[in-house]
Amino acid sequence: MFNVAVVGTGNIAPAHVEGLLAFPQRCKIVALCDIYPEKAQAMKEKYGLDCAVFDDHEKMLASGLAIDIVHVCTPPYTHAEIAIHAMDAGKNVVVEKPMATCLAECDAMIEAERRNGVTMGCIAQNRFRNSISKLKDMLDSGMAGKLRVAHVNSLWWRGHCYYDLWWRGLWAKEGGGCTLNHAVHHIDMINWIKGGLPQKVTSVLANVMHDNAEIEDVSFSTLQYGDGSIAQVTASVVHHGEEQGLVLQCENAKLAAPWSCYASRSKENGFPERDETLEAELNARYQALPDLPYEGHTGEIDNFQRALETGARPLITGADGRNTVELITAIYKSGSLGQTVTLPIGKGDAFYTFEGLLAHAPHFYQKSASIENFATHAINFGNYEEKK
Repeated sequence: MFNVAVVGTGNIAPAHVEGLLAFPQRCKIVALCDIYPEKAQAMKEKYGLDCAVFDDHEKMLASGLAIDIVHVCTPPYTHAEIAIHAMDAGKNVVVEKPMATCLAECDAMIEAERRNGVTMGCIAQNRFRNSISKLKDMLDSGMAGKLRVAHVNSLWWRGHCYYDLWWRGLWAKEGGGCTLNHAVHHIDMINWIKGGLPQKVTSVLANVMHDNAEIEDVSFSTLQYGDGSIAQVTASVVHHGEEQGLVLQCENAKLAAPWSCYASRSKENGFPERDETLEAELNARYQALPDLPYEGHTGEIDNFQRALETGARPLITGADGRNTVELITAIYKSGSLGQTVTLPIGKGDAFYTFEGLLAHAPHFYQKSASIENFATHAINFGNYEEKK
């Protein structure tokens, strides 16, 4: 039985709590922690938890309470500090997205995991969606041929008041805009699907709809890979309809999530005709793939706890979280400097540290409002959310 503490009880915390509660024979929530303890108390009462409430994670770690796993669900600029403190106290850690605000913090977290002999997992719950897991399986089957062009659409919509929350809309607190805090999921997906990082990144950053935020609310990026393939990534919180998706243009067919496929073959003159035979084979294979036992955060929590139980590594490790941050850092470097960026980003690079990012990042507007908490904490997870 794992004793679990959740640090941060804001918008994303219910996904963690509900995921943990799905496994009552494997884990128990023994602590909730928030700098606004009334929020933690309200969460305790909402879910009927038998747990302690703390207003500071260091007090929690020093309390003597038996804790095996700490879930870090706080704003991004605090992830590294809390995770490292927890690992130095001998706790395993699950860190919400993004892993950290910069590569230097990621490396410090990975080093803390190594020196303490604990396990760290990084949330990228969309790998645990049926549509994404099956898309990866379909690509890996080779039926559609090699991936040549990917379109990655992290399309969300957020109202103007979204950035009134005290820590949002500030480079120093949020660590970035929609590229870091929304497209992080899709960037993890393309890294997973491609099996590695691109060699070059070219990006444009803009703020077109939120004049109460310093950060970008839309970015466009082109990724160039060593195998000659390319990807286009759109990160946005200005797209009505929130039509997120991945479209993989392969040699023999298009594969997409939400699922669709289209296959073409060439006529004698080079013009296309539809290959319905291949489409039927692709659809049949896709429909035959089994569903995951659990989706979203619940699926990742299951995977992480199973890794601890068996001595294996979780599907999404610190290295995976770091790769996502490195690609996002390259996007910010390219968009900030107006030039193509080559990866990897080394320790001598100004953008390796958070201070370097802050020194170069464009400030589109000045934050004009600051509220402590919204009255409602309901959120959605886009069109990859599991159906209830």
